[in-house]
Amino acid sequence: MSEEEKEIPAINIGDTLTGTVVKLEEKQVLVDIGYKSEGILPISELSNLHVELTSDVVQEGDELVLKVKKIDDDEVILSKRAVDADKAWAALEEKYNNKEVFETEIKEIVKGGLVADVGLRGFMPASLVETYFVEDFTDYKGKTLSVKIADLNKEQNRIILSHRAVIEEEDEIKKVKLLQTLEEGQVLEGTVQRIAGFGVFVDIGGVDGLVHISQLAHEHVEKASDVVSVGDTLKVEVLSIDRDNERISLSHKNTLPGPWANIEERISSGDTLEGTVKRLVNFGAFVELEPGVEGLVHISEIANRHIGTPQEVLEENQQVKVKVLDINEKNERISLSIKELEQEQAEKEFKQYEKNDEQSGFQIGDFIGDKLNKYK
Repeated sequence: MSEEEKEIPAINIGDTLTGTVVKLEEKQVLVDIGYKSEGILPISELSNLHVELTSDVVQEGDELVLKVKKIDDDEVILSKRAVDADKAWAALEEKYNNKEVFETEIKEIVKGGLVADVGLRGFMPASLVETYFVEDFTDYKGKTLSVKIADLNKEQNRIILSHRAVIEEEDEIKKVKLLQTLEEGQVLEGTVQRIAGFGVFVDIGGVDGLVHISQLAHEHVEKASDVVSVGDTLKVEVLSIDRDNERISLSHKNTLPGPWANIEERISSGDTLEGTVKRLVNFGAFVELEPGVEGLVHISEIANRHIGTPQEVLEENQQVKVKVLDINEKNERISLSIKELEQEQAEKEFKQYEKNDEQSGFQIGDFIGDKLNKYK
């Protein structure tokens, strides 16, 4: 055996060795491994991800740690992917056991989800990408996402990633912090997330609170969707907090100017208005003049004649004209009269009658005078 042959190291399948890239070809890379022939690193063994060009992964002169995959006569087939995989599995197992959050780049969009580079080919199912439905994942390619490993199985070469788990964990932290700092009476801004028959759920920064339908506006609301839409920004006041059950009651109504605010700038004593009879009680009728603003027509101010009950003259939901007798914004009271308008109308009609009588030129004296002339 020559001296040169004695210096050539023995190489076995499974060995890990270091080599230097000497040439890049279309489907393979040639590597100097100190052997009698250059090692062959196929493009399929360059990475755990799909590779279009060998130059995308390595360059001439790069020093690589490689594993011997196959020896056929003097031809040595090498793998970079196998070495990377061994390192990656060890790191991934540690991350999985520690429930670690780490960042990874999305390399491919495939049917059913995304493929990420975690040293190995990691798969993220569509359902584990976001907390909401994503119709088109095109924009995710090349994007870096924070992830956790949802499932790891080396024997089956399965790595399942989840970005959704990271978001949910962050949301939970925000929720706990918010619940601890919330106080009754606090005014916040939130976003309408969902509309139900009994009210709307508003996100106030990581936790949803309920605005009951009765707390949406000062006036009566038939359907919440008549007042708000999903996505609307609402100012709300915290009414109550149940930290144990994570329930928060909110009011939008309390953040709005009350219907009585500046009422005296809109309504004055002596005004004639039209309103709707809302309630009949034994002492009178409540008439709505504006949404949330009702005035009282006392029973003595309903009609010119004596009545025993308001129901003799009025009925609920009836449209009536009323005169404002007195208004008190501080005490939220307005006194109204129907009788005065009737009296004013009667006086107006009587005056018109007198005016028409005068314009006709008819005088009772003229009539009597004609009669007297017969007897002269």
